[in-house]
Amino acid sequence: MILVTGATGAVGREVAGLLAAAGPVRILARRPERLTVRGPEAEVVAGEYADRPALDRALNGVTSVFLVTNSPTEPDDERVATAAAAAGVRHLVKLSMMAVEEPGADDFITRRQRENEQAVRESGVPWTFVRPRTFMSNTLSWAPGIRSSGVVRALYGDAPVACIDPRDVAAVAVGVLTGTGHEGKAYAVSGPEAITAREQTAQLSRALGRPLRFEELGPDAARAALLAKYPRPVAEAFLESAERQLAGAKAAVVPTVHDVTGSEARPFRTWAADHKDAFAPVQR
Repeated sequence: MILVTGATGAVGREVAGLLAAAGPVRILARRPERLTVRGPEAEVVAGEYADRPALDRALNGVTSVFLVTNSPTEPDDERVATAAAAAGVRHLVKLSMMAVEEPGADDFITRRQRENEQAVRESGVPWTFVRPRTFMSNTLSWAPGIRSSGVVRALYGDAPVACIDPRDVAAVAVGVLTGTGHEGKAYAVSGPEAITAREQTAQLSRALGRPLRFEELGPDAARAALLAKYPRPVAEAFLESAERQLAGAKAAVVPTVHDVTGSEARPFRTWAADHKDAFAPVQR
């Protein structure tokens, strides 16, 4: 039995769906009503990482775990890894981020992910880290502006990033969870090309069949927008990450998707075409 966490998120829901299509899977969910993966093959355990009895129930009889955490302050990786060790789990596959292996990345979020990876290593459970680059689905944050005025507003429109379709990250994770010989390895995962926000806007425009305009935000405006949504350390981490992207630190393409799954990584234009309805004007 494989346990999937984070199954309401961009990657976790895809992992759970792929596994459920092939056989039984167990899902730990803080809010089960938000799950999109349902059916006789998907067993759901309601609970959260801080609830050790719920964790123990979810881990009972489990051989492998797909771990997704997102709290910048809670020790959730340590909680799950400790409980997994006690339950006799044989493989823990953690969704991390590519920046952890890059010496120039020293923002708050990256430092926390390094600490989280270390907690998993120290648990004694055989581990694999899946370290994706920026998700293509992050552009969904542009949807309100596109729907209302046909405008994308973002920081550094000409900064390249080899962004990745969450479906491809999930395929790599499932390959690692169901395959052999992956323990003790870390897989950097990127898309097939480096693309800028300005180029993404043009490709979304073609997918939607309507003109879109890109407006570059200045650092001060971007900081204000981020601080309206996130705590200061997180907002500043995003800004530091954007500076690294501007310097070209996120443009490298790696062949991991093909190496693990046998399929090519999807380009952004494919993701845009498949998700164009999310950017379409609301029908009244």
